[in-house]
Amino acid sequence: MKKKTFILDTNVILHDYNCIHSFQDNNIIIPITVLEEIDNFKRGADQIHYNAREFIRILDDLSGNKLVNGGVSLGPGKGKIQIITDHQFEPEVDQIFSSSKLDHRILSVAYYLTKSLKNQQIIFVTKDVNLRLKAKSLGILAQDYFTDRIQDIEKLYMGKRVVHDFPDTRIDQLYQSEGAIEVAGENLQDLYPNEYLILKNNQKSALGIYHAAEKVIRRIEKRSAYGISPRNAEQTFAVDALMNPDILLVTLAGKAGTGKTLIALAAALEVRKFYQQIYLARPIIPLSNKDLGYLPGNLEAKLDPYMQPLYDNLNVIKNQFSENDSAHRRIGEMLEKEKLHIAPLTYIRGRSLERIFFIIDEAQNLTPHEVKTIITRAGEGTKIVFTGDPYQIDTPYLDAQSNGLTYLIDRMKGQSIYAHITLEKGERSLLAELASNLL
Repeated sequence: MKKKTFILDTNVILHDYNCIHSFQDNNIIIPITVLEEIDNFKRGADQIHYNAREFIRILDDLSGNKLVNGGVSLGPGKGKIQIITDHQFEPEVDQIFSSSKLDHRILSVAYYLTKSLKNQQIIFVTKDVNLRLKAKSLGILAQDYFTDRIQDIEKLYMGKRVVHDFPDTRIDQLYQSEGAIEVAGENLQDLYPNEYLILKNNQKSALGIYHAAEKVIRRIEKRSAYGISPRNAEQTFAVDALMNPDILLVTLAGKAGTGKTLIALAAALEVRKFYQQIYLARPIIPLSNKDLGYLPGNLEAKLDPYMQPLYDNLNVIKNQFSENDSAHRRIGEMLEKEKLHIAPLTYIRGRSLERIFFIIDEAQNLTPHEVKTIITRAGEGTKIVFTGDPYQIDTPYLDAQSNGLTYLIDRMKGQSIYAHITLEKGERSLLAELASNLL
């Protein structure tokens, strides 16, 4: 079997600065052009800039002439890493692609190694779909970075299940005494902790949650949160998870109009007295990949288009009450005193997260490493909620299988302090639901 040599594109390193340790005993090639691109990302406060700096530090620890002359070992049981510095643009590549583009210079290195190292399997790794297609047109084996990629999105944990033909007597038991029954058969032995259940038969139905420590199903009752009442079973489950103090991490997935952000914000306001602050944030994905500086106005004006959907949800909640109602006034007071803080995720990342109800909207636009960075900052008494639609990605190097929200759902299922709900029914309006399903 041929030994593998992986050539890494810049976007792989910016996605995961520790990626060079993910290729087992195989060798890694870094074209010098990649380092030139990495150098352009050293300065900045975003995760991508942090990844660039960390990768440079890792290379610096491996510094020496051998890094560009034969390669340096990455450790016991691992392969070597080498930087290619003296490559000339391949004539065959030049006939098709312009050498002025940095991507094409990286492609030329991959082509050269594929052509010259016949005894090795050369694999070009990039998260750029278009660049993978260009590579394949040259006969270069190309693939995505699979380390944090979910293999089967169709089998992603839903956080809930429907149990048909559940016995009448068992449902009756749920509505009696303390509203809990032991799990006994009914093909429910594979339940995850905090998995939600719709128990039904032709006559009756009940909503429940599985408590793994006690091995019981507890009945869930519909309850409102700061004037917002759940409209379906999924939203009822979401409110329960968001207001349960024993569940410290919640993910809500679903298409537009299912109520993810609205319910998360309403629940946060309902339980506000248990937290020091409510943070509501979302990642900034500039239009056409241009920096915010391209937009007109001061910083506040530049950020308004990105933050406005969050304020829209807040206004929906405020409008549940009259202007003279204390619940309506309290929201304005919380914003003024920054007890309720809405901001881009970049500006919140560095803050201390002690006793915070932290909601991250549009989490599908985060990488798995960014999600990990956020969660590992959680202090005592903090609850973190991620909301998003794994199928609506706004960044070019992520997809439904590799984004941070999908990765988090897959890795966290089964943990006692975690709950997830996939909301499937749109509640925004009949028109919005129709457009979401058909267009």
